[in-house]
Amino acid sequence: MTMRLSGRQIGLLKEYMHDLVEQAKQDEATTEAFGYSSKPYRADEAISDLLAILDDRIESEGVQVGLSIEFLHHMWTLCNQANVQVQDTVWLKRSLDGEPATKAKVRELTYRALLEYLESLPENLRLSSD
Repeated sequence: MTMRLSGRQIGLLKEYMHDLVEQAKQDEATTEAFGYSSKPYRADEAISDLLAILDDRIESEGVQVGLSIEFLHHMWTLCNQANVQVQDTVWLKRSLDGEPATKAKVRELTYRALLEYLESLPENLRLSSD
């Protein structure tokens, strides 16, 4: 049973993605303030972090925001399917821009590529809705 993502689900995904990018920016600023350099970060780590926050938010507030555990399972499946394409897109964009693989930048590029992937799916392959 597959249907397209609801506007609420897309909005929540974007909110969680934004939260993760902002958290990474704060982490990087703290790391730099103490004189350390950030270690390279990969797109698959960004996807894992997104799935972790989805799991946490569904557990803590899923009913209130209209997310079910099935949403997490569908997202996990779609993220697995998108993984290679997302990683290639992030690598290419980083290489063309010549930017370092900071956590914030990789998360930003990864989540943008993931959203583009989800939006490119035919209607019958998108996430199940409410």
